[in-house]
Amino acid sequence: MTKPVLTPLAQSLPASVPFVGPEAAERASGKPFIARLGANENTFGPSPRAISAMQKAASEVWMYGDPESFELRNALAAHHGIAPENIMVGEGIDTLLGVLVRLYVGQGDAVVTSDGAYPTFNYHVAGFGGELHKVPYVDDHEDPASLIVKAREVEAKLIYIANPDNPMGTWHSADVINQMIADIPDGSLLVLDEAYIEMAPEGTAPEMQVDNPNLIRMRTFSKAYGMAGARVGYAIGAAEVIDAFNKVRNHFGMCRISQAGALAALKNSDWLAHVQSEIITARETIKQIAADNGLTTIPSATNFVAIDCGQDGAFARRVLAALLEDGIFARMPFVAPQDRCIRVSCGTPEQMDAFKKALPVALQKRGATAW
Repeated sequence: MTKPVLTPLAQSLPASVPFVGPEAAERASGKPFIARLGANENTFGPSPRAISAMQKAASEVWMYGDPESFELRNALAAHHGIAPENIMVGEGIDTLLGVLVRLYVGQGDAVVTSDGAYPTFNYHVAGFGGELHKVPYVDDHEDPASLIVKAREVEAKLIYIANPDNPMGTWHSADVINQMIADIPDGSLLVLDEAYIEMAPEGTAPEMQVDNPNLIRMRTFSKAYGMAGARVGYAIGAAEVIDAFNKVRNHFGMCRISQAGALAALKNSDWLAHVQSEIITARETIKQIAADNGLTTIPSATNFVAIDCGQDGAFARRVLAALLEDGIFARMPFVAPQDRCIRVSCGTPEQMDAFKKALPVALQKRGATAW
């Protein structure tokens, strides 16, 4: 009896995971991490109101979630001053990106991104047979002008940029992004990933432009709202762009517990302000820890900080490995020259103390001496 055969595209792809989870690393080491600072999770946690709402919703989990996320979409619309028709809720930005690529990218279609930018987007493009075209970072920033030039050159269906950026934490002003939006080539859709926008300085986010069919923005409850495990993201765009999601999305993908938590979190602005303050403090702490060890940091508008280890990627990987050995989970950029850095998420005072103790030991193990 013959088995079913994978499609030629599926056969051509390697089995891969864009990010190895901390749980897998813990299983490999045989011990739990002391400080989980590698996944850009918000260790300050979700709003107490969100926790309470999710606890209540847990008793109702025998029911499916609302396939239209009606209440949450309407609350988000009021929050942003737009119409519910301009919002699509999904299981995190990762899933929304996958649906978006499925809608617009066929075999051989060109997609433009930065070399070293968010790898999950690339994973989706490969999965639907798209052809990735990459441009380099400039001074540790994604380069909007180069992305637009490349998009024109290859007639890209999608152009991806994250602002603020992952993995470097850098950002562009709204004026720069607005110019990029104005320069979008005909036939292209700009994917503006704003997962970290709530942590960025005033003047980073452009005004809403929901009448522009060449722009889609991605937001999430995973970062500033502290709900990474609940998987709640949303897209903002022109009504016809948003409505296209209904052609192929998983209509019952949203858990009602997650929907309830996100709705409560959105209404608790005081907790968001508290988290924003904690992140600012933690960024300064990471900067000081790096300086105490003779290292510099990249200015960040996110809940993580890239620390320049001062040498090449091979050295940074050795430092990262030493941190992992000592129970500190961190990550690093994948592509040179950004891979000279390690990336450390903002953590609680206890986690920051653990990192402070581990970093000089890791540097000494790998042949560097702290100042």
